[in-house]
Amino acid sequence: MSRLRSRRRLALAVPVVLSLTASLGFLPAAASAAPFAESKAQSADAPNLSYVVNTKVDRHTIASVKKAVAAAGGTVVITYDKIGVIVVHSANPDFGAQIRKVRGVQSAGATRTSPLTPAGTTDEGAAQLLTKEQAQKVEQASAADAASEPLEADQWDLRAIGADKAAQINPGSRKVTVAVIDTGVDDTHPDIAPNFSASQSANCDGGVPNTTEGAWRPYTAEDYHGTHVAGEIAAARNGIGVAGVAPGVKVAAINVTDPSNGLFYPESVVCAFVFAADHGVEITNNSYYVDPWLYNCVDDPDQRAIVDSVNRASLYAQHKGTLNLASAGNSNDDLDSDALVDDSSPDDSTPVTRTVDPHECFDVPTMLPGVVTVSATGVNNLKSYYSSYGDGVIDIAAPGGDRLYQIPDTPSKNGRILSTMPNNSYGFLQGTSMASPHAAGVAALLKSTHPWATPAQLQALMKAQADNPGCPASYDQDGDGTQDATCVGGKRVNGFYGFGIVNALRAVK
Repeated sequence: MSRLRSRRRLALAVPVVLSLTASLGFLPAAASAAPFAESKAQSADAPNLSYVVNTKVDRHTIASVKKAVAAAGGTVVITYDKIGVIVVHSANPDFGAQIRKVRGVQSAGATRTSPLTPAGTTDEGAAQLLTKEQAQKVEQASAADAASEPLEADQWDLRAIGADKAAQINPGSRKVTVAVIDTGVDDTHPDIAPNFSASQSANCDGGVPNTTEGAWRPYTAEDYHGTHVAGEIAAARNGIGVAGVAPGVKVAAINVTDPSNGLFYPESVVCAFVFAADHGVEITNNSYYVDPWLYNCVDDPDQRAIVDSVNRASLYAQHKGTLNLASAGNSNDDLDSDALVDDSSPDDSTPVTRTVDPHECFDVPTMLPGVVTVSATGVNNLKSYYSSYGDGVIDIAAPGGDRLYQIPDTPSKNGRILSTMPNNSYGFLQGTSMASPHAAGVAALLKSTHPWATPAQLQALMKAQADNPGCPASYDQDGDGTQDATCVGGKRVNGFYGFGIVNALRAVK
């Protein structure tokens, strides 16, 4: 099972302990003033793991810690001085415990539970591609509207949030870029190429940005997720295929997946947030959770370090003017509950079933301060059957598709989201992975209309302009007489939709 939001799990809003901080390194320091111990001898067959070491943000401390890293048997991969995050590889099984004792180290831990492995590929699963026969039928229906793209008749999602009408007023500014932090983007696709920003794109696998031409592309055609997301945001209105929510803005790609297993490791996501911020990206879309832990519990030193490092990078991006959006997850779970069962972590080795309190164990990056959490809806503006929810957790909602209970009156009668796929193709996907880029597109339209708005102001505008359908009287989707989810809250804000479903037309007015 993939950890991508179109297929997997959860996300949560900012817990109180996180929301009260405005500074980098929000977690209390775990390190003591004790000197580091000498590194134990490493055997030739010891596993080589990756670590994040989080320090105070001053050059003297960082320099001292880097010396300690070497003494403990570690090799520095890259140092993010501005946020005090050092990415390290080490085969010393006691590296984490040793480095946490070093003066100036605030948290440190392994970012994976299995050794670093040579590059390879993995199958992320199949999508429903649009056939030639289906495409011809959609094109005939779309031809009735001269302003429509050839496949737009199947894009019920654009009409649901007024994006089709918004494009006639303001399709978005070329000065606004949305970075898709994901599996890579096929920038050669004719619907993406006109709006693609290569100068703001990279591959961050392993924590080091690679800006070589094409490094940001998906490794294989099966790594289609990022290309689909990019098309939802900014597919051009160029008489080809589909249209994006903000077809006039630029889109960048930051590939953060490990080519050997397709996972999204913390050091790669740290790299992505910092790279996006340093390259003038206004908005990032994050339709995934950071591997290998679905929830990172801060009473575990490794998981604590993951939360700390990614939070520092996310806050750094926000401070530089970048708004980060993330998907809520696809388990139909109440994210404001007291306990949830996580039977998928760690997902890079052998999972162990555990019960976690989502108020204390954090889904990253979705639960981090300032990140906009997005739930999914279908064509009837009702929460999608799979979408996770939670009062005080969900910020906003957006179309993510619903193939079971919300079927649109479109040529293909497909309740999922149609968008771009690698190799110049198109396909349907559903999930909160698809909801988040719709919201990111609306955020891009808002940024185009209000170029001086801060991330916090953009988030406030999105919420103020959203349409909230309120809690439904019943949510018995399968008709078995049992409520499939319980919505808590009122018309203004509730657990299904947060402040409501985003509105693209209002964003440009």
